[in-house]
Amino acid sequence: MTAVEHRKPQRPELTRRERERRSRHLLLGVCALFALVSVALVPLDLRLGWDEIVYASRFGPHEPGGAPGSVPFSAPRTRGVPVLIAPVAAWSDSVVLLRVWLTALATAALYLGFAPWRRALPRFPEVAGVAAALYGSLWITLFYAGAAMPNHYTAMGAAAAVGLFLHPGPSRPRTYAGIAAGLALAALMRPNDGVAVALPLLAAAVLVPLWRSRGRALAVAAGAAAGLLPWVVEAYVRFGGVRERLDDASEVQGGLRFTDSALHQFTAIDGPLLCRPCTGDGVRVPALSWWVLLAVFVPLGLWSARRLRRTAAGVRLAVAVGLCAALPYVLLVPYTTPRFLLPTHALLAVPAALGVLAAVRWAGRARQPVLAGGVLAVVLAGHLAVQTTLTSGNTRIQEVSREDWQRVAEVLHRHGVRPPCLLRGNTTVIPLAYTAGCEPAPRGDERRPSALVLRRHAPPAWARDWLRIPVPGTYSPGWEVHVPEVHVPPGPP
Repeated sequence: MTAVEHRKPQRPELTRRERERRSRHLLLGVCALFALVSVALVPLDLRLGWDEIVYASRFGPHEPGGAPGSVPFSAPRTRGVPVLIAPVAAWSDSVVLLRVWLTALATAALYLGFAPWRRALPRFPEVAGVAAALYGSLWITLFYAGAAMPNHYTAMGAAAAVGLFLHPGPSRPRTYAGIAAGLALAALMRPNDGVAVALPLLAAAVLVPLWRSRGRALAVAAGAAAGLLPWVVEAYVRFGGVRERLDDASEVQGGLRFTDSALHQFTAIDGPLLCRPCTGDGVRVPALSWWVLLAVFVPLGLWSARRLRRTAAGVRLAVAVGLCAALPYVLLVPYTTPRFLLPTHALLAVPAALGVLAAVRWAGRARQPVLAGGVLAVVLAGHLAVQTTLTSGNTRIQEVSREDWQRVAEVLHRHGVRPPCLLRGNTTVIPLAYTAGCEPAPRGDERRPSALVLRRHAPPAWARDWLRIPVPGTYSPGWEVHVPEVHVPPGPP
């Protein structure tokens, strides 16, 4: 046998390694671009939002002045985000530093979430980078890259867990550990999402011959249980039990029940960040482009993998898990926000990426490949243009709307309302109180407040003779501050 003949069997192996190397570089490049674009479109000095204030105020540097520990941590919230921000928030009150840290975490999560798909679909290792690009280009993902919010990490934990679950061949202990870690992250951030992802994976590990494995089943169960444990412990410590915490969480969210909010998932795809209620929220046609891309490329991806048994089964499982993750928000939650569906978008991005790759191959074989490739490039460029426009638009809205809190605080301070103080209002009282350095009055609090902040709402009878001061120059009109003639510390009514 000649030296050339001896080397021939190694050529396919070298080709496979080259594709894997390129797929890794593609994924790394996508993640780096994601970080740069998110920082370019969303200022690092953007004020903390309502939910971010609640999470950050767990730490001393972010406590409102004069009212340590006063921001309520309600039943629906979990300790996942405080764990993420603790390395910075525990010692610094810098919003810029916190957002830099979170952007780095979000970028690492994007890589770790999609990296397992390079082996999950070994015939198509490029899927990982393309799927990360599709998901990472969404305005929702870009906007929340530097935010102290749980949904991106839930999505990446789910994507990693499903990708590792599908790894071919005999699974190794570190694969099982990765499955458990991904589900633990998802459940720690949002317990309901962790359960919604774990249940179909557990069913697949028990019922589907292709993935039937005690190791997979134990990894799924152990990961979900580990993520849920802190929530369960806190339920007994603070709320009296799991059922009591669920009831309290349902009340805070307006009563979980069967709803017809599926349509709102389409109207909210372009914002606002919180659609509560969603009545009157319209649909801007360009914003629907992502749903159109999914409607085209997900079926195309499933069709392109139809002859590859394991690949086809894997992408079908990704679709099934993604739909399961969406069901609670479509069927039970009476309001919506675009970030709720980030786990669904992440998992549907995998078959959509297969569809994009199939379209690229088709364009290369077309009679006029330049024309076909140009059409595909225009479609994807249009998607990027829409998403970056939505990112910039929603960012500008948040910048000016969060400035309202500062304007209200300035009016309060000018009229003698300073820490220690107790603030009541009919809307957004938590961020208003935080910005002013006051304690927000929780539901049912009978103490007399230092001031009332109302928007398009009449004051209660006991405050009708208080001084009424309109807040000028606000983005949202109608803000009014009501204070007694002389500010008094909070006390009994």
